[in-house]
Amino acid sequence: MYWIGDSTVQFNHMDTWPQCGMGQVLDLYLRPGITVHDHAKNGRSAKSFRAEGLWEPVYRALQPGDLLLIQFGHNDEKEYDPERYAAPEEFARLLLDYARLAKEKGAHPVLVTPLTRRHLLPNGKLENSHGVYPDTVRMLAVREKLPLIDLTTASRALVESLPEEKSREFYMVFPAGVYDNYPEGKEDNTHLRYLGAVKFCGLLADGLKALGGVYADFLLQGPIADKYDGKQYEK
Repeated sequence: MYWIGDSTVQFNHMDTWPQCGMGQVLDLYLRPGITVHDHAKNGRSAKSFRAEGLWEPVYRALQPGDLLLIQFGHNDEKEYDPERYAAPEEFARLLLDYARLAKEKGAHPVLVTPLTRRHLLPNGKLENSHGVYPDTVRMLAVREKLPLIDLTTASRALVESLPEEKSREFYMVFPAGVYDNYPEGKEDNTHLRYLGAVKFCGLLADGLKALGGVYADFLLQGPIADKYDGKQYEK
C-alpha cells in the first residue's frame, strides 16, 4: 500500500512526538505481509506534492495489484500560497491525474476526502473548514467511477459524537508541561496524536471494507493467534 498526502498522514519522528500521522498506524489494520509506504509530507497539497517531485518515486515503485491512497485537501484550499493553492477544478484534475497514472501501472487508486479539523462551534458541531474541497473529491469519484472513502464525513461524525474533552485527545491539544517537545503546550486542532491516528485509521479501514473486493483483501481478516493461545504462561 502506498499513501500520498499531507501532515495528517505523514510519518513523524521523536522530535515532534506526540504528533502521529495516520500512515504510521495503518498497518494495525492490515493483514500480515502488507507493507505501508507512507510518502505523505507535511504542508503538501496535490499541486506541490507533484511539483516538488515527491510523486515520482511513488510512480516508479507502483506495481500491479498495489493500492494507492490519495488524500489531499488541507493545503490545496490556501489561496494565499500560490505554490500550494489549487482551485477546485485544478484540484480535481490533479487527483484524477494521480489516479490515472496509478491505473497505468496496474495499481488500484482510492480517493480519500481530507480528515476533519476539530474546529468546534458553540453548538458542539464542527465547522466545515475544508469548504468545497471534500465535495470536489466526492463529485470526481462519481464522475470518473473511482473508489472513494469519505473520511471527512466519517471523522466529523466521530468527533461530534464524543465529549469535547475526549475528542481533544485525538489532536495536538494539551497543556504546558506534558510533552518535552512542547513545553508551553499546544492548541492544534488539525494534527493528530497516536489515539487520533488509530481511531481515524479505523474509519479508513471501514471504508476499505465497504469497498470490498481487492480493497478489503488488504485488511486483517481476524485475530492473529498468539503463541500463548490455549497455553499457560511460562512459570
